[in-house]
Amino acid sequence: MPPKSTHAQSRKRARWLWLALATATLIGVLLVVSEAEDTVDIQATKTPPEPPVVSIITVAPETVVAQVSGFAEVRPRWETDIRSAVSGRITEVYDGALAGAQVNADAALMSIEKTQYKSAVAVAEMELEEAKLALLRAQNDVIVARKQFARDGTTPPAALALRLPQLKIAEKAAASAQAQLETARRALADTNVTAPFAGVVTQRIASLGQTVTPGDPLVRLSDNSAFELSVDVTPTEWALLKHPVSGQRATLSQRDGRPLGVARIRSGGGFLDPTTRQMRLFLERPNASQKLLAGDFLRVTVPGRSIAHTLTVPESAVSRAGFLWWVDADNLLHRTRPDILFRSGGAITLRAPEGGTKWRVAKTPLSSFLPGQRVTPIEGKDR
Repeated sequence: MPPKSTHAQSRKRARWLWLALATATLIGVLLVVSEAEDTVDIQATKTPPEPPVVSIITVAPETVVAQVSGFAEVRPRWETDIRSAVSGRITEVYDGALAGAQVNADAALMSIEKTQYKSAVAVAEMELEEAKLALLRAQNDVIVARKQFARDGTTPPAALALRLPQLKIAEKAAASAQAQLETARRALADTNVTAPFAGVVTQRIASLGQTVTPGDPLVRLSDNSAFELSVDVTPTEWALLKHPVSGQRATLSQRDGRPLGVARIRSGGGFLDPTTRQMRLFLERPNASQKLLAGDFLRVTVPGRSIAHTLTVPESAVSRAGFLWWVDADNLLHRTRPDILFRSGGAITLRAPEGGTKWRVAKTPLSSFLPGQRVTPIEGKDR
């Protein structure tokens, strides 16, 4: 029987042999895989990659009428808080003073207690009658003095002898009494609060039985028969308009494009807004058809002057970087920074570059475009 040490050495040699075989096998497999990876991606080809497809539109220089547009808030021509002109207790509140009521000019809104103002009118009437009586006496004194000097055949030594200063004072007193009576009657009339213009009551501020003083607000009234709008335009847009702008017509439309008729330009220019540094157009529009509402936000479009040698392209044709890309006769890309004149209805009108009669413009330029890159242009394809 062999010794135990010899048997252990045999087993140890066998283990090392298997380990060496496994290592050799692994190395061989790795070599085969590496050789396969080195050759799998290497494929000979004789055809170059196809140029990218670019959607284009063909445009030619033309003469267009400039369109300057902007948004404006509809504001009533007249809007005011009607305030009390006298003091007293409110004794009547009419239906026309309730919020939402549509009233005509001079419609009754409220009534304020009249007692003290009737008394003031009576006192002023009495004082006027007394002043008129004093005036009659002064006039009579002057007549008597003139006759006296005429009978004596002498010349009055001064105006005082004819009592002319007293007459002048009496005339002034009568005029003052007349003015005081008119003031008292005006105060009495002010106890009847009426609408200064036709419109809609947007808020009732004072209530029945409330005591008010001069200057206290009673109701808020907004005109709904005529509206005003103002549009800010840049100096560049201002140069596109026909001048003078006063009297020209502008079209109004909702933000979704629905037309709302026209408005008249009352005036424009003359100053720059201190905040926006832009010029302003002021428009007016009667609301005969009752289509407009105060507070609405509308698009205002003003036709300008005719401009020759322009291109009109979709807004998408100008990239985010501000470039216009076009394709030449050799299907190579070129770019330029366009001189944009105005925008209207999703389109941009710009000055046409020099040296061409037709331009194949990329509809939707990509950020991967490079000047001189060869492309495959397709008319009207959305890519």
